Amino acid sequence: MRQETILIIDFGSQYTQLITRRVREANVYSEIHPHTISSQEVKKINPSGIILSGGPMSVYDDNAPKIDNRILKLNVPILGICYGLQYLCLKSGGKVQKAKDSEYGKTVLRIVGHSRLFNDLKDESTVWMSHGDLLTRLPDGFDIIGQSDHSPICAIANEPKNIYGVQFHPEVMHTEEGQKIINNFLFKICKCSADWTPYNFIDSNIKKIRDKVGGAKVICALSGGVDSTVAAVLVKQAIGDNLVCIHIDNGLMRKNESAGIRKLFDEKLNLNHIHVDASERFLKNLAGVLEPEKKRKIIGATFIKVFEEEAKKYGEAEYLVQGTLYPDVIESVSVKGASVTIKTHHNVGGLPAKMKLKLIEPFRELFKDEVRNVGRELGISEEFIERHPFPGPGLAVRIIGDVTKDKLDILREADDIFISEIKKAGLYNEIWQAFSVLLSVHSVGVMGDARTYENVLALRAVTSADGMTADWYSFDSKFLADVSNLISNKVRGINRVVYDISSKPPSTIEWE
Repeated sequence: MRQETILIIDFGSQYTQLITRRVREANVYSEIHPHTISSQEVKKINPSGIILSGGPMSVYDDNAPKIDNRILKLNVPILGICYGLQYLCLKSGGKVQKAKDSEYGKTVLRIVGHSRLFNDLKDESTVWMSHGDLLTRLPDGFDIIGQSDHSPICAIANEPKNIYGVQFHPEVMHTEEGQKIINNFLFKICKCSADWTPYNFIDSNIKKIRDKVGGAKVICALSGGVDSTVAAVLVKQAIGDNLVCIHIDNGLMRKNESAGIRKLFDEKLNLNHIHVDASERFLKNLAGVLEPEKKRKIIGATFIKVFEEEAKKYGEAEYLVQGTLYPDVIESVSVKGASVTIKTHHNVGGLPAKMKLKLIEPFRELFKDEVRNVGRELGISEEFIERHPFPGPGLAVRIIGDVTKDKLDILREADDIFISEIKKAGLYNEIWQAFSVLLSVHSVGVMGDARTYENVLALRAVTSADGMTADWYSFDSKFLADVSNLISNKVRGINRVVYDISSKPPSTIEWE
C-alpha cells in the first residue's frame, strides 16, 4: 500500500520545519526537499499534496529560488505559503510587487467567499505575517478567498485545479486557526487518511529493514540514548539474532552512565550487547583539539573505526544501525532548500566517506517526540523514553576547548549534581534537555581565606517540542542558588556557576 506523503518544497524559510511538524501532528507523513528537486523525483515520491514554503527572498531577485515548473502541472494539490504563494502567482500570470507597507507579525485575516481551504474558519482571525512583497494582480482562474489590511490579495484559490496560496504562515502558533487550515488542505483537498501512526511506522519499517538486510549481520551502535536504543529494539524485531549490539565506552559519557546502560540493555530490554572500552583511544585522538567541528569529525572517525574493527569479529557485518534524527540531518546537511549547515552531527556528517559499513537509519526522517512515540509502541518503559537527549560526541562538546580526563571528571561531577537536583525537584519531565558546560575561562574566587583561580561552569536547561527551536527554562532563583552552592562546595576545580538564558534561535541548544 502506498504511503501518503505531503511533499514540502523548501525555499529557505525559517519556518519550513514547522510545516512538516504540523502535517505530521495530523498523522500524515511529510518530508522536506530542496527547491531543486526535479519533476521526475516528485513523481517517484508520488505525493498526495505539495506545500511550497516561504523564503527570505523576493521572487524578482536575480538568484531567487525556483522549481521545475513541470511540478506545477502534475495535477497534485498545491498550497503556497508566503514566498510559495508569490511564486505560484508569478508563474500563473499574476503580479507581485514590493509592498508599500510591509507586514511583520500579527494581523487580521478576513475570509472572502467560500473555499475548502478555509472551511469552518471564523470570518476574522489572527494570522502571522512576514513579508515585504504582495500580490497586486490575481492570476487567471484564481479567486480571492482572504484579505488583510495591507494585503488585499492575502489568500487565493483555484478550486478546480486544487491550487491554493496564503500570504501568512499557518504553520506558526501565532496563526490562530493555522492547524485547521493545514488540516483542511490535508483532508478536504488532498483527501489524506491520517493513518501515519507509530504502529504503522513500526510495521512498515520492520518490512523495509528485512527486505534491505536479508540474512546479513547488522551492528547497532548503542550509545545509551533514546534514539539508538529505540532503533535497536525496532531492528531486533525485524532481524532477531542477526543484530549485534555494541556499546562503545568512549570516555565521554556522564557519571556512571556506561555501567547503568549495560544493566538496562541486558536486564530490561533484552539487548544482549558487547561492551568495548575505547576511552583511552578517543582521548588520545582528541588531545589538544580545540575547534568543535574538528572534535566532532575526530569522534565520528574514531567511532566508525572501532565499529569496523568489531564488525570483523562477527561474520563481517554489512550494516550499521544509527539513531540519526531529522533535526540532525537538517542541521548537518545544507541541502534543504536555502538552509545553511549549522553544525556537523557525528552520526550524519562526521562519518568518513569510505566507511565500509552500510547505514540503516530508521529514524532519519523523524523528530525526537516521534521516536519516543515509536518507543512507547514498542513497549519501552516511560522512565527510559523520557530521558533527555544526549549528543553523540558526548561531553567532548560540553567542554569548551581541549578535552582532558581531568576536565571530564570535573564536568561529570558537576553535571550529576545539576541533574540530580532537577529530578529531586520534580522538574525533569518539564525540561527538554538540561546539562552543564565547562568553559575555557577561569575566574578569581575566594574559598575560606584563600584566593582561587578555577573553572567557570555554565548550566543550561531548555524547553522544546522537537529541538529545532527552544526556550530557556525559568528556574526558581532559590533552586539555582542551591545548585550553584552545591557544585562550588562539592566539585573541586569550580568556583563560579552561571546560568545560560539564551533561546534557540539565535543560539543552539548545545554550546558546541
